Amino acid sequence: MANETVFKRLDCNPIVTAANVPRANSIHNSAVVRWNGAYAGVFRVDEIDMCYRLHTGFSRDGLDWEIDPEPLRMTSSDPAVYVSDHSYDPRLVLLEGTHYLTWCNSAPQGPQIGLARTDDFRTFVQMENPFQPPNRNAVLFPRTINGAYAMLHRPSDRGHTPFGDVFYSSSPDLIHWGKHRHVFGPYPGWQGTKVGPGPSPLETPEGWLLIYHGVWGSCNGFLYYAGGALLDLEEPWKVICRTRDYLLAPTMPYERVGDVPNVVFPSAMVHYPETGRVRVYYGCADTCVSAAEADLDELIAFIKQHRIQ
Repeated sequence: MANETVFKRLDCNPIVTAANVPRANSIHNSAVVRWNGAYAGVFRVDEIDMCYRLHTGFSRDGLDWEIDPEPLRMTSSDPAVYVSDHSYDPRLVLLEGTHYLTWCNSAPQGPQIGLARTDDFRTFVQMENPFQPPNRNAVLFPRTINGAYAMLHRPSDRGHTPFGDVFYSSSPDLIHWGKHRHVFGPYPGWQGTKVGPGPSPLETPEGWLLIYHGVWGSCNGFLYYAGGALLDLEEPWKVICRTRDYLLAPTMPYERVGDVPNVVFPSAMVHYPETGRVRVYYGCADTCVSAAEADLDELIAFIKQHRIQ
């Protein structure tokens, strides 16, 4: 039996594996949203040439997925804006009636943030990269804040970053980004090496709910955990509270054993207002995708009760 906090893992985990795509070596760290009465997603597929490519997928219930064996289609009017063969860790958000995709779009100068929009999950229109490299783990907020678009991200480096803090940036047009603000950084324990934003924040009366990943640098390598924070609704760089205790840890066999052992990487969150619950999708050991659910009020109460003082 795995340890449980407020999140309960689904009995059908893992819900996506390499078996979902013929050329896949692994599928993990992927994005999911409710769409047209069902679900759509963008999946990180590490293929057998060990390039990382993004594939779209569809599901009736968010658990049984049909994933396109071909990489997603991306269009752009600017040849200088391209999709890398090392594209990974996508996030999705519905913003002003359009779904936006952010991902890590690798460049020779290091990881950078890619940005695209779609209305049908068949064709994606690639936009300008928001930030110069190196940077990764970017998520858009689902609405404008004080008249500006907003994004959380983690400036990085060209290696497997042994550090990392979360920053907030805003834009008047989804092209020009500035007003960068520090949100939070590592804290001793399971999040003592680095932190990074997970799914797009969820607006609640208590603040923006952010599920994030924290990394502990042990004597045997990095271990990835999931934590939670509440951010101020109008000034989201201000942290209301943040978990001292993790929400999910790599304890199940499919989280401990894989291409990169001991990884829980939250990358999507679906809110069910009709039941008051949330479902988090997360990558497991850089190998497969699983899901866990929680009551939203209980989750917020847990974050407030088990907060960093």
